[in-house]
This record gives sequence, structure tokens and C-alpha cells, in this order.
Amino acid sequence: MTENIYADIIIDISHERLDHPFTYRVPVEMRSSVRVGDRVFIPFGKGDTMRMGYVVALRDSCSYPADKVKTIAGPCDPNAGHNENERALRLALWIKEHYGSTAITALKTVLPIRKSVRPEEKKTIRLRAGRSDAAERLRFYQQKHQVARARLLEGLMEVGEQPYSLVTDKLHITTPTIKSLEKAGLIEVSIEQSLRNPVKGGKAEVKELNLSPEQQSIVKGVLSDFDSGNPGVSLLHGITGSGKTEVYIRIIEGIVARGRQAIMLIPEIALTYQTLLRFYGHFGDRVSVMNSTLSEGEKFDQYERARRGEIDVIIGPRSALFTPFPALGIIVMDEEHEGSYKNENMPKYHAREVAIKIAEWDHAAVLLGSATPSLESYYQAENGEFRLYELNRRLTGENLPEVIITDMRAELKAGNRSIFSEQLQTRIEDRLDKGEQVILFLNRRGIVGSVSCRSCGYVVKCPHCDVSLTEHGRDRHLVCHYCGFSMPAVKICPECGSKYIAGFRAGTEKVEENIKQMFPRARVLRMDADTTTKKDSYEKILSKFSNEEADILVGTQMIVKGHDFPKVTLVGILMADLSLNTGDYRAAERTFQLLTQAAGRAGRGSVKGEVVIQTYEPDNYAIRQAAKQDYKAFYNEEMEYRKLLMYPPAYHMLAVQVKDPDENRALNTINDVRMFVDDENKTEPLSTVIGPSEAQLSKVRDSYRYVCYIKDEKYDKLVQYKDRIES
Repeated sequence: MTENIYADIIIDISHERLDHPFTYRVPVEMRSSVRVGDRVFIPFGKGDTMRMGYVVALRDSCSYPADKVKTIAGPCDPNAGHNENERALRLALWIKEHYGSTAITALKTVLPIRKSVRPEEKKTIRLRAGRSDAAERLRFYQQKHQVARARLLEGLMEVGEQPYSLVTDKLHITTPTIKSLEKAGLIEVSIEQSLRNPVKGGKAEVKELNLSPEQQSIVKGVLSDFDSGNPGVSLLHGITGSGKTEVYIRIIEGIVARGRQAIMLIPEIALTYQTLLRFYGHFGDRVSVMNSTLSEGEKFDQYERARRGEIDVIIGPRSALFTPFPALGIIVMDEEHEGSYKNENMPKYHAREVAIKIAEWDHAAVLLGSATPSLESYYQAENGEFRLYELNRRLTGENLPEVIITDMRAELKAGNRSIFSEQLQTRIEDRLDKGEQVILFLNRRGIVGSVSCRSCGYVVKCPHCDVSLTEHGRDRHLVCHYCGFSMPAVKICPECGSKYIAGFRAGTEKVEENIKQMFPRARVLRMDADTTTKKDSYEKILSKFSNEEADILVGTQMIVKGHDFPKVTLVGILMADLSLNTGDYRAAERTFQLLTQAAGRAGRGSVKGEVVIQTYEPDNYAIRQAAKQDYKAFYNEEMEYRKLLMYPPAYHMLAVQVKDPDENRALNTINDVRMFVDDENKTEPLSTVIGPSEAQLSKVRDSYRYVCYIKDEKYDKLVQYKDRIES
């Protein structure tokens, strides 16, 4: 053994200046146990403040004077799995390199929660004495009128053992009474530590999956690729109601039968309830969940259960991606197009890209599924990077719902100033008469102050970037969040001269109030950020609607993703064009996806559904193609715009954001970034730079935000820009 072993350690301090390894000596007692990825305690700084850090490398030499090198104080997690930590470290460093962040921030994102949580204990009281001795002592207690002792002893003589909580809570027997019988040798109290299981089973029914030939072909294809040692990435494009979940379950069953585990990603917590019920029916206690509604103890225990191999399937949003399975076989990503798969905090990773990297290292498969795939995924499938599977028929055999586009400009001219068109009102009344259910979806994604005309549908757009301008400041001036173009507020529509031009403001609560006034007999539920703050609120609302305890469900995008309500025969989409005007180049894509997903909630049972889309832009191609549920037509048209304007996926784009409490310093820094790229382009003019401009959220927590965007055909060149800007 060498005289000394040294460790390079990333300190648990999120500061750019400390984002590099520090060298420490490994103490003798840790030399045989320390591994790359381990968490350790180390003295740091002039005062030797005890900090936590991560070992990122081990070596037997050091370039610093030996007397200047401090020694590791000890391990943080003596029982942690080394392989798990090393893999997490490798992934964290890849995320840091790929997306930009400090190493410690990436590590905290990837590594399982290790907060000190009290283990859940299961206490049981058992009869220890023989029956004759117990019977003799029972008579004694009865003679002495020691009722509690007699009741406890008599109960244990009947059943042998009782849960401690039942004895204390239900039988109202106190702890001193229990201890007295324990001291007398009559009973014994045993304590077992158990891992929490947030899945409450008992209601799920196991349904035999009778797959169609198309579904069977997909299952066979994915499993055959897995068995051949070339699992790769597959994209399942299936229309709404075509049975994608059944395909997921059958493929995961095949992976589990091969001794591997599965991660089932869903975009939002709201989808957990129905997804879990379906999976529980097939996997029982071998399936669990991971999401933000769990306590720290429950989260930690799910990681432990996965690490020990006690579960086969984990279901959850993007954080479930980092579950430490010992033999991961597949990652399924449902509704892969959803924006919630992108982390909005540093590091700003995308779960799809991280899932592909994890699967590559673990020799696992990735299955992406959606009725409206992201343009990036479909583009890669078209280019042969992903395998493409398609489902074009609904499981019920019914056709897609009939879609009616209602021109709200005409409604306004006819004197209807309600948020409900005449066609929608008539159809809601009809469904209430028939005892069928209605979903009203308020397309609130995109209410960021875009300005449009209610008379003609005109939207104020940037002349340089083809995105809508956004209202800012007290004077409501209009700004482009890509190039910084600005113009005064518009009070008269430049297209038709109408005074009905403004930013739209509406909310689900207002919709709920109007519905109750217009249809007093209707039972109405609302599902949005305000009604889903409690732990089980998602499940309660969805259960009530599924059990037909309400006629109408009003909500935002969380109600239109993946839910299956057979009694819903009408979906009303209010203000469909709001998301068209978000000042984002993806606006048309997101609008098409939202409207298609919303329309897909209607007619999933035996009765054909109808959808009413209310819009001020009925001729927009995203709305027209969503009404037809024609993904390929939309994809082809949208890609032409992306190529023309050099937006992803035709080109790659790097967003650089500067945040600083000093506005001038923030502006100067972002201008320096622009000058740096311009200088680089003098020798090799390939990149396109737009901006700088104010960020969409221009000031948050007293920090000013400015952005600029760099576009290039070569991804590696943008990574080089990122690295040089960060340095």
C-alpha cells in the first residue's frame, strides 16, 4: 500500500468560483473503503468549517506540499452503495458538461435524497407466557379490578399478538400498562423497521391485455431489439385512445420477466393516479411512485426499495429518472412532448436526453410515446436515429371525435360577449340532458401579455423573429424576447381599426362561476393549481369525476393529459389561440399539441365524442390541423418555418441568460457575450446571434435577466461557445 492516498473532492457549495475539485488526504481507516462517488465530511476554509463533499477521483500522489493538505474527517454514508454513487457522479458530470451548471448542483440533482429521516417502525405486542400462567395472572387482574391489564392479556390469549398502535389507539391501553405486563414477563414488544410504501393497493383490477395486431407488433419489436443487445430508442406515435399504455405495460412485463427493472415517466403528478391503478393491477407491490407529494421519508424509502431490488417499476415525473435501480432495463417516457420534462432550474436538463444517456450506459431501452411527438423526436425518427412505431386506430373501434371550430370574432359581432359560444352552450345543455360528462379546458398556457384583436384576430408580432410581442411596464410597451425589438402599446388594431385589441386575462375560477350561473343544475369540479395544493387532491378530484359525481370538469392543461373518462362525450376548448401568442418559436407546436390532447379526451367510450374549439384565429394552421388530428400535416408545415427561420430541430440553438442584481452589470455582461460571438464569426461566419434582450421574466427576486440566442447547424460548436462563456 502506498504511503498516502489522496482524493479530489467537490465541495457542497454552489458557487462558480468553487466549482473545481479540492485535494484531501484519505485517512488510514478509510483507505480500503473510500470510492469515487462517496460523500465525505471535510474541513474547509480558514476556520476548518465542517463541510460535505463528493469524491470525484482517487490518486496516490499530490502536487501540493504534504503539510498543506488537509485530511478527510470521515464518511457521510458508510452504508451507501459505491456503484450507485459512481454511476450518479458520472451522470452528474455529463449533465454539467451538456447543459451547464456547477458540479455540485448537478450532483444534488442526480443523487438520491439522503436526508436524515426517521425510519418507519412496526411495533407488535405478543403473548410470551404459557397459557396456564397467563390464565392464572388474568384471574388475578380481574380480582384486583385491574381492568386494562386484564383486557390486554385476555385479548392476547385469544389472538396471540396485536399491533401496538391498535392496542394504544383503539383499545385505549396506556404505555405504562403495557410496560408492566412486559416487565412481568407476560408479553413482549417487538419492533421492526420497515420502508414506507406510498402505494395503497386493494382497488385495482387485473385486466387481461388483449392487444391488437398493431400493438403486438410494437411489443415484439421493442423486446426483440432488447434481446438482440441493441435496445436503442423507439418512438411510439399513437393517436389519442389508441392503447399506448397497454403497450407500455406489456413491454415492461417482458423486461421484468427478463430480470430487469423499469422507469415509467409521466409529465405531471396529476397523471400518477390513473397510471398507478393500471400498473398496480399487473405488478402489485412491485410497483411504486416517486413525486413531489411524497414526504422526505417516503422518497428516501422508495430509493432504498429500488436499490435493494424490492420493486420492479417506478412511476413518476422527471425526478423518477434518477431512481437507483441495480439492473435497469427500460425507460418509458409517456407524453414525451411535454414541456414539464425540462427542468426549469439549474441544471436545465431535458429528461428525454438524460434518459437516452442513462439507457446507453445501462444497455437499456428507451420508449418515447405521444399522440403529438415533439418535433425534435419525430425529426430524429425520420432521420433514422430512433425507431418509429405508429398506432392509428382507437381501441374502442370508434372514430376520433368530431371537431367544430367556432370563430369567436363572429360571436362578438353577433352580440355574444360570453366566454361560451352558442354552439358550446347548446352542446353542454344536451349532455346534461343525456347524463353524459363534459370537460372544459381553459388554454391558459401562454398568458404572458400577448396582444391580439378580438374583432379580426390580428396579433402584434416582431417583424424580425415571427413571434408575438409581449406587454411590459406600466406603459404596456411591446417587446420581443428574442431580438429585443420594442414598440409603443397598440390601442387601435392596425389591421381592421377595431378598439377591441388587448392582452387577454381569464381564469378557471371565472369559468367555473359562469358555468354555475348558466347551468345551475350542473355539478361542477375545478382542477387547477389552486385546487390541487394538498397531497391527495389530484386523486380526489379525478376519482369524483371518474365516479360520475360531477357533470363538468373545468381546468387547465393538467386535465387533458392522458386521462381516460369513458362518459366524457364533449370537450370545450376555451381561448384556443392563447398559446399561439407566447413570444416563443414553439408556440404553434405547443398549441397543436394541447388542442390535440384536449380533443382526445372526448369519445373514449362507446359514444362518439364532440369537441368545440373556440378561437379568434380559425385559419391558423396549428388550429386547423389539430381539428383534423393530422400530426404529419402539421409537422411538415411547421418544419418549413423552422428551416426558414433556423430554429430547432432544423438548427441547434444555445440560450445564454445573465442574472444580476445590478441591471447595468447584467446588460454589460450580455453585451460582452454578443461581442464575443461576433468576434468568433469574423473568422468563421457560421453562427447566427439574436439579441440581447430582456428575458421573458425580466426581473425575478431582485435580479435582472437578459438573454441572447446563438444558432448554428453544428451542435459541438455551441458546446464550445458554452464552455468558453462559462470560463
